[in-house]
Amino acid sequence: MPNNVRHFSINADNTARARKFYESVFGWKFQPWGPPDFFLVQTGTEEDPGIEGSLQARRELVKGEKITSYECSISVDNVDAIAKAVQSNGGKIVMPKVEIPGVGRLIFFQDPEGNVAGAMQYEKSYQR
Repeated sequence: MPNNVRHFSINADNTARARKFYESVFGWKFQPWGPPDFFLVQTGTEEDPGIEGSLQARRELVKGEKITSYECSISVDNVDAIAKAVQSNGGKIVMPKVEIPGVGRLIFFQDPEGNVAGAMQYEKSYQR
């Protein structure tokens, strides 16, 4: 499997305001899912679905640094192997592996330049 960017997240102080903005500007659709202030984003149509997305309350993956940009997650075959590769190549794990039931296993890492991204090992049965 190629290691493609598969998911993005928009972090917001006010998710209602952000949702209204993206609905009005781009016509995106939002569906509540999981924790409070978390929404799945549908960016495209059935014929051209675009990339998976979410809107969520702003958070700090790196202590003291609120995320003020889009996050992206890369689809990987083995999240444990990727975590080891991140560390052996000068990066660091900023959020240890978590299980998202029915979706997969996720880590967040920081590359040597300070950029933060996720790596997700999706369940084979996961479809969206």
